[in-house]
Amino acid sequence: MSPSAQIDGAVLSTQALTRHFGGLAANSNVSIALERGKLHAVLGPNGAGKTTLINLLSGDLPASSGSIRYKGEEIVGLSADERSRLGIGRSYQKTNIFPGFTAFENCRLAAQSRTPNALRIFSNAQSGYRSINDAAHVALEQAGLARRADVVAATLSHGEQRQLEIAMVLATRPEVLLLDEPLAGMGSEESASMVELLKKLTPGHAIMLVEHDMDAVFAVANVVTVMVNGQVLETGTPEAIRASPQVQQAYLGHGEMHHE
Repeated sequence: MSPSAQIDGAVLSTQALTRHFGGLAANSNVSIALERGKLHAVLGPNGAGKTTLINLLSGDLPASSGSIRYKGEEIVGLSADERSRLGIGRSYQKTNIFPGFTAFENCRLAAQSRTPNALRIFSNAQSGYRSINDAAHVALEQAGLARRADVVAATLSHGEQRQLEIAMVLATRPEVLLLDEPLAGMGSEESASMVELLKKLTPGHAIMLVEHDMDAVFAVANVVTVMVNGQVLETGTPEAIRASPQVQQAYLGHGEMHHE
């Protein structure tokens, strides 16, 4: 597939998306398409523009130029909150949870942030907030944390805290998940659990995964985009990317793509 991603049937797509920081183009003419039921991994060396791309898609950074479409509608001018309400959820490189609250309370707050009374965060959750509680419980179940609902977040393991962050995103009921290095800092057992979670979430969502763990990427990805210097080098199946001489020459000269 050429660097210009196909957008037919995409839930979220970009065309010629560009972000300048002064004279530097952190993203330059990036075209990518995320489809429901597929996990789309974005690879590249440090400085390739991967996190910038997530920030542009989520609305945490404004684009300098180019297009972002959600279900065919232009959203490049919408704020991060507006995009979240549409159905675009994201996680961050650093765990972004409320450490003093239980896992359930974290998810309840995330779910409540999508209601008209979002600022009434300490109102009686059992009275008039049944749907919010239900969303929180469903998210914890989806993320594999149902049995940890009443545990204070600060006392969860690192891997469980990363699961909780994803659960908080799920509690907002997104269609698109933008996940920025969810396996960072994990041991092998925790990584395996996260890989299984990603596999479970893929059928019901359009997922973009930025991740340095090559084994994990090739275990879960349906589509892979490789970025170098803020640009899309190549997009294709994991097998095509693993075998690509262009990718190997530009990014993988040390055999990283040959993990089994």
